[in-house]
Amino acid sequence: MQTQADKQLSDEQSREIAETIREELARRRISRQALAEQAKLSLSTLEKVLGGRRPFTLATTVRLEQALGVSLRKSAAVATPPAANDVAPDSLGSYAHRAVTWLEDVYITLRPSFGDKDAIFAYRTEIVWEPKLSSLVFREGERTDTAYEHTGEVAVPHQSGFIYLVIIKHGQHRVITVSRPTVAGEMYGIISTLRAGPGSQLTPIAAPIAYVPIRNIPKPSLGRVAPNDANYEVYRKHLRRTVEEPFALFLPA
Repeated sequence: MQTQADKQLSDEQSREIAETIREELARRRISRQALAEQAKLSLSTLEKVLGGRRPFTLATTVRLEQALGVSLRKSAAVATPPAANDVAPDSLGSYAHRAVTWLEDVYITLRPSFGDKDAIFAYRTEIVWEPKLSSLVFREGERTDTAYEHTGEVAVPHQSGFIYLVIIKHGQHRVITVSRPTVAGEMYGIISTLRAGPGSQLTPIAAPIAYVPIRNIPKPSLGRVAPNDANYEVYRKHLRRTVEEPFALFLPA
């Protein structure tokens, strides 16, 4: 079954992206081989999409955007005509796909580690439109605790101005409430979930959380990030910003 990441872009979008990449290669004076290595693609794949012999997929485009640090999907929002199921259900905010394309991205997700008070837990989250559900969905990945990777729905109500990443599974609820993206595309808020303890023990827990577009962090660290990690201070500033600006409040008992 084809996933959203495997979705092929239109011929027009592919031509525009290929042209932009060629311009970036010339301007930066880097080789196609170097770009392929940075984007973790084969040189053959890169040559085919740049030569028009194969259309770009969303996954390939995102990898190249991360490697170059630029947005390549300049006309993606207007190139696809609205579909019949282009509006999310009322329970998620009745938003049209065209109105939320700015949320579709790959993010580094940051929250305090629940097992180590000095560490920060980091993993990958992708927000994409899922036609079968007629809504945005989020998918977590590259977590060290893979058993707890989640996929859920994204609510974007007009009234509150906040975004909700929601999981309801077998009656259990997990909710993440974040602000709308800043100019840099970052979102800050609160995660409310359960902390796994010894044996079958579970404890309700809430913590600050931040979503940072992966292109904003040149070499992201994933997993349990300790204070001696090169990205620790950057990650810590994002989590502190959640509370200090404040995007969210934590009241004392």
